[in-house]
Amino acid sequence: MSGRLPIAPILLAVGTLMTAAVGLQVHRDRLFATDRPAEQVLYVRSPEVARRLALSYDLLAADVYWIRALQHFGKARKVTAQERNNELLYPLLDMATGLDPYFNIAYRFGGIFLSEAKPQGPGRPDLAEKLLVKGLKAQPTKWEFMQDIGFVHFWSLRDYKGAADWFERASKVPGSAWFLKPLAATTLAQGGQRSTSRMLFKAIAETGENDWMRKDARRRLRQLDAMDAIDALRRIVTVYRQQRGPAPVTWDALVRAGYLRTVPTDPDGFVFGLGPWSGDVGLGDGSTLAPLPEAPPVSPSVPSS
Repeated sequence: MSGRLPIAPILLAVGTLMTAAVGLQVHRDRLFATDRPAEQVLYVRSPEVARRLALSYDLLAADVYWIRALQHFGKARKVTAQERNNELLYPLLDMATGLDPYFNIAYRFGGIFLSEAKPQGPGRPDLAEKLLVKGLKAQPTKWEFMQDIGFVHFWSLRDYKGAADWFERASKVPGSAWFLKPLAATTLAQGGQRSTSRMLFKAIAETGENDWMRKDARRRLRQLDAMDAIDALRRIVTVYRQQRGPAPVTWDALVRAGYLRTVPTDPDGFVFGLGPWSGDVGLGDGSTLAPLPEAPPVSPSVPSS
């Protein structure tokens, strides 16, 4: 009879203990979490060092850093703009993807998180691109990363030529989405137009690889619809005030005067806001579409009307 212990039960026990350790860490973070910047510490910042410390459990360690990144981003959204601190977001994502170079969701969601504009997000499209380029080094034919970098250039940097170049590059990868080639051409010709944004988000809503990305794309389409509606309502309010004078204006007054059929609501069902004296139109209080993206400038290649 051999004196060696059976390996299978040992591996099962080790795996169980590691899972319990991860669960305990998450539970500890929930109980003792703090958003104070002084307590936001990442003791190990090198993926290489972390990989050696994790022994053969680098994928499990990557999951832990990914969970911490999600917690960090979520907590930052719950505090005031003055207290918000996203400094650890990129290092946590860098650690997760360094431990698991094929952690696709960390690259793609991380790019979205990092590029989200201030004050809600970090406002770091440069780090979003850096993270996605890192993913491309590990997976050079991952056309989704190229598409996402194009998205960063398009939406966050307003660099329409750069966006078109990345969409074009992605379109050349075998098996890539059909819409990338025409999207590259449209972006180059009409980069600053909402119609181009709408084309991009429609494509993602129809072909996104996960439900969260499809839902986010559909929400951005509703934001674009709201922006179109706000423009139209502002024109109506301007005509009304030109004809009625500087008296305060309300939606009910516009309905009674026949300028509108009913009180206008945004695509999510919230009544649009209207300044009675300024006449300015915007999203109403509590709208789930807030904040709207900043209206993109007209592309230099398209003459303004």
